[in-house]
Amino acid sequence: MWSVSMRLKHIALALLVATALTGCNDTLDSASIDLKSVKNKVEQPLPSRIVAEMQKKNMPRTSPIMIRIFKEEGVLEVWKAKADNRFDVIASYQICAWSGKLGPKVKEGDRQAPEGFYNLTPAHLNPNSKYYLAINTGFPNRYDQANGRSGSNLMIHGACSSSGCYSMTDEQVLEIYAFARDAFKGGQTSVQLQAFPFRMTAENMVRHRDNPNYDFWKMVKVGYDHFEVTKRPPEVAVCEKKYVFNQQLDGSGKFGPATAACPPMSTPPALASALTSYGKTYEVAYQKAVDKFEGKVWYEPTEAERKAVVAAKRKGRELAYAPTGTSLEAGKLMSEAEFKEMMEKRMAAAQPKPANTVLASAAPSPRAATATERMKQERLPGDNAPASTATVASAQGTTTTVPIPAQNPLAYAAPPITEEKKKPFWKFWSKE
Repeated sequence: MWSVSMRLKHIALALLVATALTGCNDTLDSASIDLKSVKNKVEQPLPSRIVAEMQKKNMPRTSPIMIRIFKEEGVLEVWKAKADNRFDVIASYQICAWSGKLGPKVKEGDRQAPEGFYNLTPAHLNPNSKYYLAINTGFPNRYDQANGRSGSNLMIHGACSSSGCYSMTDEQVLEIYAFARDAFKGGQTSVQLQAFPFRMTAENMVRHRDNPNYDFWKMVKVGYDHFEVTKRPPEVAVCEKKYVFNQQLDGSGKFGPATAACPPMSTPPALASALTSYGKTYEVAYQKAVDKFEGKVWYEPTEAERKAVVAAKRKGRELAYAPTGTSLEAGKLMSEAEFKEMMEKRMAAAQPKPANTVLASAAPSPRAATATERMKQERLPGDNAPASTATVASAQGTTTTVPIPAQNPLAYAAPPITEEKKKPFWKFWSKE
């Protein structure tokens, strides 16, 4: 029979394998083009390998696209409409850098990357970004604003350095930008960005069931489920400070301010039936996952611990290049006893050591320590400590010095939020 440690290693290995498979289309360094040969980055065509794949999947070159992000895996996917108006994944990229931890962005300066549903218009494209090319996420959207969340200039951009953004390599963002540009040329007015903490499978939901963001994740999972069932971007609205998806309005009602009560609405019968079937399968898988992870705790790593895992990737590159690694690489599944022991050790290590007690007559009266000296004695950074590095303990217990990128300058402001226009033609569950 396997020991507890062997079972934990086996589960962690399975998670890493799943991550590798989902990101197999691309890696951090899988540049398919020499950037020095690019004469016009804004109009650079998609590589021939992608064009060939679109033809194979019967995707018109300028058909609509959708973007999905999974933080934990560090993956950005581009989905594209086929001739039958259903979407299929056409490209998958390993995100080079994202800051913070799992969970939505709440306020300016929290270094969190957004989670939720966002609409990207042509006005969100920034061809003059200091980070090669950029696409503004549109944060804060109507949901964020209704819930008092703040922040600005949250991007998908190049340069592989993030402070609240999703940062790619320049080669990757060149392709992502081209996908959006071609879709807009084809008539798409709004590209949906779906940003999730992880793939919202039963196992992943159980693994993170104790996270304080769980209720928020259950809400966005509804939109995730709608896409899984239909393979079409859901129609997103906000009422009562919450997301609602693919809702048909009953009578003459309409959606008002995001904080207002939801109008009379319902899910189209065909979609409701499909979601019910999907939900039954999910519930069975959820109960199995509860049994599988009984007595287990997932340790989510800090950003610094993620950086430490991929520190070698920075060698030979500019200091601004700061990949962060994935949560699956740096985190681990532990027993409740192991997790408690680890947390107790960390808390004990963080406590200042008591001063030595001596008789007054045994030693001369020491001079009063300066503020800087006291901070050094307590192992806290003084005013002259470098702001660009931090010493952290990794999940494996090793100590590593890792870079912390500076806050991104205000390179591009998001366009004002406007009411969405009539549903695009590819929306499947509309009444028209």
